[in-house]
Amino acid sequence: MDQINPNHPRYESLMIREKLVRGFKDGYVVEQGLIAHGRGECFDYLIGEETIPPALKSIRAAAAALRLAKHPVISVNGNTAALVPEGIVKLAKLVNAKIEVNLFHRIRDREMKIYNILRSYGAEEVFGVNDDLITIDEIFSERRKVSLKGIYSADVVLVPLEDGDRTEALRRLGKTVIAIDLNPISRTSRAASISIVDNIVRAIPKLIEEVNIQKTLSTEELRKILEGYSNEEVLKEVIKYILNKLHTLSKDLNLLK
Repeated sequence: MDQINPNHPRYESLMIREKLVRGFKDGYVVEQGLIAHGRGECFDYLIGEETIPPALKSIRAAAAALRLAKHPVISVNGNTAALVPEGIVKLAKLVNAKIEVNLFHRIRDREMKIYNILRSYGAEEVFGVNDDLITIDEIFSERRKVSLKGIYSADVVLVPLEDGDRTEALRRLGKTVIAIDLNPISRTSRAASISIVDNIVRAIPKLIEEVNIQKTLSTEELRKILEGYSNEEVLKEVIKYILNKLHTLSKDLNLLK
């Protein structure tokens, strides 16, 4: 990472890639995670690599949901551990949420590496590794194994960089699911209760900031935020934003002819 020039126009993007590559070399990011990031990076280009207004609406709703939750849980996979481990731990402490390692490609060594990373950033307890696991029948991948004290008992689950199967299953179980997904048309985004269409490296810090802002709000005010939120409308706004950006870009390209 030391070889990347901070003045490079793609510096932030390259730093993210390097963190994931390091996670891959260290054995807790898998090949499929690298592919998933590349897909998300494409959508990040389309929104301009910034947190757009619809995402801010989702972040506000997500903060309210986490503050109102009785048993919030933050699910962590390899990519999340590589990119925002410190932010995850900080957010969990702010909203009194449990942290659970939950992996599609579940290997004991990989679980323990993610566990140790989270602990190194101050997580007092990390579920899904050394505790009792229970199987959710509605999920057909290794993600079906969840902590009895964590995701299984949660009322609100934050699932950064998620797969659609588990999001759909958790919703069927009556849980509020907050997704962070750069693809507004993915099954995850469409199935989630609240979809934050943003890069996780921007979304988590902004979510922390919003949680702090909402500390002064009453329970009734937090509930009003959620009542006024429509995930379907937000996703429509994101798609319109991308279409407008592409339309503007096409005009700019015509000027270059």
